[in-house]
Formats: sequence, structure tokens, C-alpha cells
Amino acid sequence: MRVKSLCISRDSWGAALVARMALVAGVFIACTLIVRAQDTVQEAPLPSSTDYTVAQTNAAPPPPSSPYAVDTYNSTGGAPVGENVLSGEPRRFHYRFGLTVRGVYDDNIFISNTNRVSDYYFAIEPFITIGFGDIEGRGRDYIRLDYMPSVILYVDHSNEDAVSHLIHLEGQYRFSRLTLTLSQDVDILDGSNLNSTLDTTGLHANLDASQPTRLNLFVTRLRANYELSGKLFLTGEFDAYITDYPDFISSETLSGGLYIYYNWTPKVVVGIGGTAGVALVDDPNPDQTFEQANVRFTYQATGKLFFNASAGVEFRQFDGNRSEYTSPVFELGATYHPFDGTSITLAGVRRNLPSGFFPGQDFATTTVVLSIRQRLLQRLYLGVAAGYENDNYFNTVDGVSATRDDNYYFVEPSLDVLITRYWSAGVYYLYREDFSSIDFFSFYDNQVGVRTTIRF
Repeated sequence: MRVKSLCISRDSWGAALVARMALVAGVFIACTLIVRAQDTVQEAPLPSSTDYTVAQTNAAPPPPSSPYAVDTYNSTGGAPVGENVLSGEPRRFHYRFGLTVRGVYDDNIFISNTNRVSDYYFAIEPFITIGFGDIEGRGRDYIRLDYMPSVILYVDHSNEDAVSHLIHLEGQYRFSRLTLTLSQDVDILDGSNLNSTLDTTGLHANLDASQPTRLNLFVTRLRANYELSGKLFLTGEFDAYITDYPDFISSETLSGGLYIYYNWTPKVVVGIGGTAGVALVDDPNPDQTFEQANVRFTYQATGKLFFNASAGVEFRQFDGNRSEYTSPVFELGATYHPFDGTSITLAGVRRNLPSGFFPGQDFATTTVVLSIRQRLLQRLYLGVAAGYENDNYFNTVDGVSATRDDNYYFVEPSLDVLITRYWSAGVYYLYREDFSSIDFFSFYDNQVGVRTTIRF
């Protein structure tokens, strides 16, 4: 069956994937409609280690850079548990700790087209959250730290065992007219996935390298909002995105921006401004500079629906004789709670990044992720996460032929049960596939996992 699957045409694979996603969505909607009338219990809060708004890595699309951030999605799954829910009460110390253990069968641990190897592995993922102040509502001053190490132990390929460290720090301080917010992500990764504390099941593969490797990501986001009047305010931005490959090409992207916003109505905020930056890339890739012009929009339709977006154009220059590269860029995020026990989130991003694997090339990456979560019969939690990523490569040096174009899809349905107030267990299935214009980088992968989580 595996040999036959590798011979199926690209169009057939796409049709099969669409059919899978349609079937999953149909079952999900049917279950939701059946239980909607009888599910009247107030929804428990999401796990505190996965509800922060900034996880600015390739592992997940970042939320828009608008002043009012929105959660992207929570794909770590699991039913909410734990009695000591982190409250938003200001000037109070908060903490939470717990442990997730997963057992997974993976039929392509190397995400390879020519060397498909299957194995079972165990994932041991303790986590801790500590903070002070308004760490949930984020309306007042606060500081918060999330830390999750992830230990992967293979049954038959112990030489592939790996340890990753996922760290997120964020904080806010408010003056009379000025508000400062800072977030810092540090992801020390070892494997073929781009994990973050929002996702450790492997939704996002490292498509650029397309193989297990070590990667260190450091992402900093600083925002300063200053109120000019009751209708106008300014936002200054600084971003640092550092990609450290011990075995490949590393890069550092630094940028700053200035935007002015207008409160058009109590529900609508619009903004306009620009961003400029520099990308410092290891040899043989050239250093780069870029400028962006963006318009931004925030819409708080109701207490159940929130949407914001940023869209514009980027102009990128390269050291050497390659001409300027012009490309659209955008970021978007939306959350919708149509009724009790249901949450729908959407996140998307398009941006340009230096390749860590191909000399003399960058790639424009476009990612869209949709996540749906429904509580059923008080203790069951049904979730579906689905996403698409396109990576289109272009040359940064004259004479280099950049022909790679990847289209990556994934879908992950899951079911979890809240056993006690502190303990949950569940199952999930992950299907992911990459269609690359270079056959060597194409792959498909199936994973089936069981998990249990204890939180205190």
C-alpha cells in the first residue's frame, strides 16, 4: 500500500485530502448541532500555558501587529483541568504547573519521500506558568513566564531521541498615556517540527530543511502605544527574529515601525504606517534591507466576534546586483464564539524569510490555520485544526535558479475527556502532506496519538 500511495498523482492526493477534511468537518458540525441544545454548562477556561497571544515563530502564524492582539489557535488539545484557575486579579502572584504524556505512532518520522521510517515514540512534556498582575485580562500591568521542555523517546530509533525547550515571556506596563508591551519567545528545537507552546503535536513541519535538525529561534516583539487624544494614538514597534541553525544558514532580521490609529467608531479602529528593517544572513547569502507600507483594521463586532488584520506591500533590496523584490504581506486573526462551549479561531500570515537551507535564496511563506473547539456532553471536548502553507522560493543573487514551491496541508481531529478537575485524557489523529515542485522534498505523514494531562 505504501508503494502504491507514492505512485498516486498529485491531483489525486489533493482530492483525497479535501475529502478527508470535508468528512471531518461534516461529522464535527453534525455533533455540534446535536448537542447544542443540551450543553448548558459554563465552559471551563483554556489551559493557561497555551492561551497567550504571541508565538511568533514558523510553528504558528503570528497574530496581527495591531494594538489589540488576538489569540491564534490552541492545537495542543486536551480538556481544561485544574481548580486553581489563573485569575486576572491584578497585583497577585499566579502559578500553574502540570505534565502531559503522549504515546504516538508515526509512519514517517523523517518526513521523507524516499526513506519512510515508522516508529512509536513517547513525549514527556512538563510545563510551568508563573506570573504577577493581570496575566489573563492583560488590561493592567503584568508579567508572565511559560516554560515547557519536551522530551521525545523513540522505541526502535533511540538515536533520534530529542529534547526541546519552549519558553515564552511577556509583560505590560501602563503609564498615564503610554503603554509598553514586550514578548520574548525562545524555542530550542531538535527534530523535524517547528513546535511552540501552542503546538507540540507536529502540525507545522520544518519545510525549509525538510529533515530532522537542530534549530534555535529567538523572537522579540516590543510595542509602545501612546494616546494622542480620545480618538488618535501612535504605536511604535520593534521586532527581532533570529534563526540559528548550527548546521545550516543562520539569519537575524531586525525591524522597526511607526503607525497611527484612529478610533473610527467604538467597535472599529483603523491605522496606517510603515516598517523598515534589515536581514543579516550568513554567507553565501547576501544581507538585505526592506520597507513595508501597511494599513490595519480592528473590528469588535460583538462580545462573541473579534477580527483584526494588517495588509500591505514589502520592498526588499539585496547586497549585490539582484534587483528589488516586491511582494504583498499580511497578518490576520479572528475569534468567534457562536454559542456556549464553542470557539472558532482563524490566523494567517504572509511574509518573506531568508532560507536556512538553500544558498542565495529567500522564500515567501503564506500560512492560514483554522481551529474549531466544541464541548460535548459537559466532559467531552472535540477539536479540529486544519491549515495550509505555501512556500515560494526566489533568488537573492543573480544567476541562482530558485524553482522550489511547496504546498503543505494538515488536518488534526481530536477528542478529549475531562476525567476529574485535574486530569484529562484523549486521542488525536494528524495527517500532513507536502507537495513540492522538487520531488525530493515531498512527503506525507500519518500520526495517531493518545495523551493524558495533569494540571495543578
